Amino acid sequence: MLHSISRRRALITGGTLLAAPALARHGWAQGGYPNKPIRIVVGFAAGGATDILGRIVANHLQTTWNVQAIVDNRPGAGGNVGADIVAKAPPDGYTLLLGTVGSAVTNQFLYKSMPFDTATAFAPVALVGEVANVLAVHPGVAAKTVQEYIALAKAKPGQLNYGSPAIGGTGHLAMEYFKSLTGIQVEHIVYKGSALVIQDLLPGRIPSVMDNLPVYLPHIQSGGIRALAVTSSKRWFNLPDVPTIAESGVPGYDAAPWWYVSAPAGTPADIVKKLSDEIVRGIKLPDVEKKIRDAGAAPLPGTSEELAKHIAAETVKWKKVADAAGLKPE
Repeated sequence: MLHSISRRRALITGGTLLAAPALARHGWAQGGYPNKPIRIVVGFAAGGATDILGRIVANHLQTTWNVQAIVDNRPGAGGNVGADIVAKAPPDGYTLLLGTVGSAVTNQFLYKSMPFDTATAFAPVALVGEVANVLAVHPGVAAKTVQEYIALAKAKPGQLNYGSPAIGGTGHLAMEYFKSLTGIQVEHIVYKGSALVIQDLLPGRIPSVMDNLPVYLPHIQSGGIRALAVTSSKRWFNLPDVPTIAESGVPGYDAAPWWYVSAPAGTPADIVKKLSDEIVRGIKLPDVEKKIRDAGAAPLPGTSEELAKHIAAETVKWKKVADAAGLKPE
C-alpha cells in the first residue's frame, strides 16, 4: 500500500538490540515480565502498512526492554487468521496482535464464520495509529469540492461511480458511510488492489475513488488526480490544504482506519498495563512518531481503557453503516 517500503523497513528494523542497561533503566526485576521473546502477530503480509506499524511497536519494545520482539506475519481473511492465533494463545503477554479496525470491529459484519468472538476474545492494550482515506476524482470531473461531488451524484443518481480495492474494505465502508449521511447514490467498482484502481483513475476510465490516502498522495501532489477531502476528523499532516469531509458540509463524518495492540483475553491486568504504558509512551517519542508518519500514518496513542471505548464506539457506528448498506456476512 505504501511506497518506499524497503527503505522504511530497513529504517524500522535496523539496529534493534540494546545493551542490558536499558533493562535496568526501566526497573524490571529479573524473572519478571518480560523475560522472554514477545511475538507480535500481524494478520497481513510483510511490507504493508500493518506490518510496518507492527515492526515499529516491536522495535520499541525490544530496544526498551532488552528482550527479543518478533513480528509474525499470518495473512488471511482480512486479518482474521492472525487474530485467531492470538485469541487462542496463552494469556501471558508474550503473544500480541497488531490489529486493524477490521479485526476489532468490521470483520464481524462481513464474515459469516468468525473464528473468535470479537467482543470477548481479546484484552485491549493500546491504540497505535490511524490513516486517512481520501475522496478523489479525475481532473476531468466537474466537481472541485465535496458539495459539488454530492450535487453531481444527485443530478445523476446511480450514474456516478467510484473505485476501491475491496468489498467491505475501509474505502468501501467509508463511502457507504458518506452515502448514508448525504443521501447520494454512487456505484462501487471493486478492484483487486489499489494499483489497479489508480490504473483506471489516472486516464479517467473511472471518475472517482475512495481509498487509503498514502498510495494516492504522489498522484495528488503531481496533479494527476484531484483530492476533494480526507475522511479523518482533522486535516491530514501531509495534505494540509485538503479539507476533511466533516468540514466540507458533512458534520460528524470520521472514517479513518486505525491500528491497535491487543492480547488474549485473560492476560493479567498488570501485564496489560505495562504493555499499554510502554507502547503509549513509545508512540509519543519523536523518533517513533517520525517512523509512523514516514509510513504514511499518524500516531494515535491511547491506553487500554481508551482503546476499549474506541472499539465500542466504532462497533456501533460501523454496524449502522453495514446495515444501511445491506452488507451481509459471507
